[in-house]
Amino acid sequence: MSLRPWRDIMRRQSRQIMVGNVPVGGDAPVTVQTMTNTPTSDPRATIDQIRRCEDAGVDLIRVSCPDVESTAALKQIVRASRVPIIADIHFHYKRALEAADAGAACLRINPGNIGSASRVREVIDAAKSNGCAIRIGVNGGSLEKHLLEKYGEPCPDALVESAMDHIKILQDHDFHEFKVAVKASDFFLAVAAYHQLAEQVDCPLHLGITEAGGFVGGTVKSSIGIGSLLWAGIGDTIRVSLSAEPEDEVRVGFEILKALGIRNRGVRVVSCPSCARQGFDVIRTVQALEERLQHIRTPMSLSVLGCVVNGPGEARETDIGLTGGGNGKHMVYLSGVTDHTVNSEDMLEHIVKLVEDKAAAIEAHDAALAAAAVPVPVAAE
Repeated sequence: MSLRPWRDIMRRQSRQIMVGNVPVGGDAPVTVQTMTNTPTSDPRATIDQIRRCEDAGVDLIRVSCPDVESTAALKQIVRASRVPIIADIHFHYKRALEAADAGAACLRINPGNIGSASRVREVIDAAKSNGCAIRIGVNGGSLEKHLLEKYGEPCPDALVESAMDHIKILQDHDFHEFKVAVKASDFFLAVAAYHQLAEQVDCPLHLGITEAGGFVGGTVKSSIGIGSLLWAGIGDTIRVSLSAEPEDEVRVGFEILKALGIRNRGVRVVSCPSCARQGFDVIRTVQALEERLQHIRTPMSLSVLGCVVNGPGEARETDIGLTGGGNGKHMVYLSGVTDHTVNSEDMLEHIVKLVEDKAAAIEAHDAALAAAAVPVPVAAE
């Protein structure tokens, strides 16, 4: 029995596929995706955006390939990217063939809108010969006409039936390296569809609440929808769809995973909403710290609380803690223990340095353990 059973998440068992060199499903970490919004035909702009997403920690990046100019640029983009590239294909089956040949690690398609059976066969053959995975992307906003006529509106049964029809097409062609999404902008609909689909298939599931909205509203909807599914153990890769920059989608995605304890990357900040008791400007301090500490990838925790009501208690549970005090002097906690005070004017720089030093120490320790675990070759006598 675990120490804190109320935190346990029993993850749905799915089979694992490879998207480039990144495993998805099985016991692999839940991956975070985003999608570029630059013209793919402009490789420089697209690569620059990919770099910002890589810095934010993205695992997989999707790029849209609506025309031959985009797939022509894809080879350069794939070569420059440090993470696998997923090509987003709609309707034009030749774009899928070109993207596979250009080095895409995955093709996002709906087999049903690619065209005739012979075209579907060509796309699957291209995926097989190039080692591409396929993502079946069902969307509540673009369901097939016959399903809308059958069900009257987008509903969980309709999304799942669409997914199962597309899955059958791939399976009939002996293709099994696929993952599936059943997205909708209505998170009630999406969550219900994912629960239903999870009971019927063993393939990895790509989670998302599509067209979720702007940064604030979309973050809330995505956190409820994606978070509730992950809490139920459903989901192997996620994309937070926001009308915001792709790197912001990545950060929100990781925050969802961090909040659930599924995956830890960077600094987890515990902070109070502030009140009249605060010994320093908590809101501005937290904003500045989050901005200054974006480069930290090592998992660690930081509590920032404005007064002694909850500050000491929260500090006991974090790697580094800061609690507001009187007369411009604030208490700093290290590994849950009171350690020293810091003045208001030095506070921000001081906490940033403490976090950076702690991250460096953890990385050095981990590197030493890894080096010690490597067997030393024995010289031949």
